[in-house]
Amino acid sequence: MGDVLAHESELLGLVKEYLDFAEFEDTLKTFSKECKIKGKPLSKTAGGCLRDSKSLIIQKDLVAAFDSGDQKVFFNLWEEHIPSSIRDRDSLAQKLEFYLHIHFAIYLLKHSVGRPDKEDLEERISYFKTYLETKGAALSQTTEFLPFYALPFVPNPMVHPSFKELFQDSWTPELKLKLEKFLALIFKASNTPKLLTLYKENGQSHKEMSQQLHQQLVEAERRSVTYLKRYNKIQADYHNLIGVTAELVDSLEATVSGKMITPEYLQSVCVRLFSDQMRQSLAHSVDFTRPGTASTMLRASLAPGKLKDVPLLPSLDYEKLKKDLILGSDRLKAFLLQALRWRLTTSLPGEQRETVLEAYIGNDLLDCHSHSQRRVLQLLHSRSEVVRQYMARLVNAFASLAEGRLYLAQSTKVLQMLEERLKEEDEDIVTRENVLGALQKFSLRRPLQTAMIRDGLIFWLIDILKDPDCLSDYTLEYSVALLMNLCLRSAGKNMCAKVAGLVLKVLSDLLGHENHEIQPYVNGALYSILSIPSIREEARAMGMEDILRCFIKEGNAEMVRQIEFIIKQLNSEELLDGVLESDDDEDEDDEEDHDTMEADLDKDELIQPQLGELSGEKLLTTEYLGIMTNTGKARRKGLASAQQSADEPLRRPVTPGGHRTGYPVLEDHPISPQMAQPAQNGSLPSLTSAHPPVYKGAEPGASEPCISSSATVDIKPGEWLPAGHQGEARLPSSEVPNQTPGSGETTRSEAACSGRGA
Repeated sequence: MGDVLAHESELLGLVKEYLDFAEFEDTLKTFSKECKIKGKPLSKTAGGCLRDSKSLIIQKDLVAAFDSGDQKVFFNLWEEHIPSSIRDRDSLAQKLEFYLHIHFAIYLLKHSVGRPDKEDLEERISYFKTYLETKGAALSQTTEFLPFYALPFVPNPMVHPSFKELFQDSWTPELKLKLEKFLALIFKASNTPKLLTLYKENGQSHKEMSQQLHQQLVEAERRSVTYLKRYNKIQADYHNLIGVTAELVDSLEATVSGKMITPEYLQSVCVRLFSDQMRQSLAHSVDFTRPGTASTMLRASLAPGKLKDVPLLPSLDYEKLKKDLILGSDRLKAFLLQALRWRLTTSLPGEQRETVLEAYIGNDLLDCHSHSQRRVLQLLHSRSEVVRQYMARLVNAFASLAEGRLYLAQSTKVLQMLEERLKEEDEDIVTRENVLGALQKFSLRRPLQTAMIRDGLIFWLIDILKDPDCLSDYTLEYSVALLMNLCLRSAGKNMCAKVAGLVLKVLSDLLGHENHEIQPYVNGALYSILSIPSIREEARAMGMEDILRCFIKEGNAEMVRQIEFIIKQLNSEELLDGVLESDDDEDEDDEEDHDTMEADLDKDELIQPQLGELSGEKLLTTEYLGIMTNTGKARRKGLASAQQSADEPLRRPVTPGGHRTGYPVLEDHPISPQMAQPAQNGSLPSLTSAHPPVYKGAEPGASEPCISSSATVDIKPGEWLPAGHQGEARLPSSEVPNQTPGSGETTRSEAACSGRGA
């Protein structure tokens, strides 16, 4: 009690100071009165809680300079009285300062009677430009401020659509109100009561530190994933380099017999290609005078060690599985969906995974061929959030494999249900991510592209991409990649033309997004849609070239070269008659691409087995073991994939997973490097092939349907997805090209039909 009495006066003073600071006027009067009645002394604290007269004067001077447009006086006071720690670190202060610079830069344009003084206006614009290049550069990667970096380069900002908001009557009063609130907060915070300071220095500071450490951990994990993606791409590039080098070495060795290159020189060149660890043994043990030795060693460096025979996974009772997936409890359904997905994602690439997928497809695991009212696919609309999410994950896993996409594409109901789920899912981010991932992989197939364009999916994508900072990295990357794939089709470009201004605004904002993984897809989409004259005209009106040139100053070499291609497309004057069709005249060919099974498919599992509860492979082999029917299957040899220069924007459909690893993920569009040159209108030249893809499991002669381009013209902006899908996303059977049963071939005119589905 003695310690309390010794500090009682100081403690009471702290309470009084805080009540005064927080403006508890009645409480303060009662508190002071009671202290006086009880004879308790109240000490005077060092810090005052109300703003003193000096603070009020500073605030008035700042507001007066704001009103009069005197930027020199304003920013002198700003830098003198606003602590640098707040100006440099507080995001609210940084954003406010940015808008204040805009206010003073355009002040004469808004308040001058007649034409503003040219010299004064140029001085203000120069001052703003200097700010952008120095302190303001920190916000150059923020979507909100990106368009304003083009402001100093636009001749007449008052008529520019990107700056329309700045010249509205309400903009300046709203900014002034923000300034006044900020100043009141800053000068009030400078007299923080000691009681609040003590609180922050103890428990609150520990909480903030914990939050900061957690944020750092999340950021570290994100960087780790990014580095892993880069490593995979570098590894793929390394394999490609070694393959090319082997071919070069073959050519060099062929010249040895002509005595044009000495074996010693050839030996030194080849040895330098290997790692330091291999050089010494190769240099002393390999006879490079023997033809084929060097290239054989190079190729051997890529070949994996002799693999042991990989056992096939046990067969399952799929009838029982599907019955429990439909009639079982939600928890059982979730564990079964998880186990089936794990069997697909954790199986070894090659024969083991192919056998698993073949069994799933052969037994119609997802009921794609069923016409029953109760089907496994209906789990996408389950009332259970966990079941919906795990079903979406399984569908995404199927879609990650070329054969899985072929299976899912046989049922138009799958696409319809995924589009409905994408539109309706607002509770679970992971569910929407997986549905979006599956749709993005669907967009590798032309008939599904056509159906998605017809259903207005482009408008839905543009709508969510207006606010990219609210999206997860996965959603952002796959949304932009899907948009690009759809924009590569003439029907997709014509859809974009209906809302050209909005599409261009969204894509130009995305160019400066901090997630650099999306840049190739943004560039590809821009390059593609700018082949439409009306979109080019809209882009020029909004100063797109100036915006693009801002990124040339900051981007890497590859980004710069791609932007130069886009600017060239923007300045093209070629006119196109009617509806574009050139990019849709390619005959389809069934191409096997590199399968990409993402690690994200198994992230953040929602359910864990309890004691004695079965899950995963153990659940499948204990409760659902079937008769052994698994057999090995011969792997089809894929056709050569199309390649294009890394300097150019993407002009072929890709998936983010396949694009990162350096693998071309293309279906239905095999082209040679010679034919991959850009056509006059920004599209690829038409190709010819007489083998349209045939769905596995379908009747002989059933190929991918051709969809009439007339089906795409009725969608209007705002109809992001059809409400309730009035009818299925149909692939009309009447338009399936005739095919001779068993022959696997069609005539050229029939095959060409499959390429005109824009």
